[in-house]
Amino acid sequence: MEVGFDACGITKAEELTVDAAYLKQWLEDGNNGDMHFLELNFEKRTDPRKLTPGCKSVVVVLLNYFPDKLQNPTAPQIAKYAYSSVDYHYVIKEKLKKLEQQITEKYGAEMVSPDYQHLFVDSAPVLERRWAQRAGLGWIGRNKMLIHEGLGSFVFIGVLLINEEAEYDNPTRNRCGNCSRCIDSCPTKALTDKGMNATRCISYLTIESKHEIEKEYHSKLSNCVLGCDICADVCPWNKKWSKPHMHNELATDNLQNNVNSFLDWNSDDWSELSEEKFNLEFKKSALKRAGFKQIKEVTRILNSQN
Repeated sequence: MEVGFDACGITKAEELTVDAAYLKQWLEDGNNGDMHFLELNFEKRTDPRKLTPGCKSVVVVLLNYFPDKLQNPTAPQIAKYAYSSVDYHYVIKEKLKKLEQQITEKYGAEMVSPDYQHLFVDSAPVLERRWAQRAGLGWIGRNKMLIHEGLGSFVFIGVLLINEEAEYDNPTRNRCGNCSRCIDSCPTKALTDKGMNATRCISYLTIESKHEIEKEYHSKLSNCVLGCDICADVCPWNKKWSKPHMHNELATDNLQNNVNSFLDWNSDDWSELSEEKFNLEFKKSALKRAGFKQIKEVTRILNSQN
C-alpha cells in the first residue's frame, strides 16, 4: 500500500451488540484484573458512532511486525511486538495520519471529524480485532489474536473512522477448526475453550498487573520477561504465513546510540542491566511502558527458577 501498511479493509460503523454482551459478562467475572480502563466508556467501546459522532465507516489497517531475527533463546524473552527500538504506537499513528491526509485531499476534509478523535492505535476504547475481522482482515482465533490470511497474527492494528459510507469488505470465516494448540500450550492456563482469563496471562502478569507476581506463576513464566508469544508461536497459521516485515521504522538495532541490539544479549546481560543502559537501549521502545524496575523484578524471578 502507498502509505506503507500491509493490509486494509473497510466495514460499516455500527453497534457491536454480541461483543457488548460478551464484554459485559467478561468484566463482571473479573477477567480484566487491574485493567480497569476496560470498564470505562463501555458504550463508546462497543459503538464507534458514540465515540466519534458522525462516523459511518471503520477503516482498518494492519502492519506486519514479525522480525527477521529472534532473541538469544537462552536469555529472558520479550514479546516480538516490543522488538523495535521505536514504540509501534508512534509508527502506526504517523502512517494513519498520512492515510487520513490522502483521504481528505481526495474526498474532502468532511471525511473525518475535526472535533473528535478518529484514528486509534491501542489508545482508546476501540475493539480493534473485531473491527479487523468484520473488515475482512482475518478471524479471531482461540488465542484471541487476529489471524490474517497471508500474514498470520504478528500484526499491529490501526483504525481510522470516516464520515462516509463505502463499499464494505466481507468478514473472514474462522479457520481454527478443531485446533487447540494455543490452549494446550498456555503455561498458566489463561486460555480455555470458554475464552481468556487475562489475570493469568503472562503478558498481563509482566506488564499490566499492579501487584507482585504470585509465586504460583513464577515457574510458569516460561522465561518471559515482558509479554508472551507462546500461543502465537505454536499457531499452525503463523508457522505457515509469518514472514519478516519490511518496515525500516520497526528496526531493532538502536544504531543512533551505537548500542548493540538486545537480541544478542544473554542471561547475564539482562541480570546486569543498569537503569542507565536500559534508558539508553530502550529510550523510545515499548519496553519503557513496563519500566526498568518491573523488568529487573521479573528477571530476578526468572533467575530464581534456574
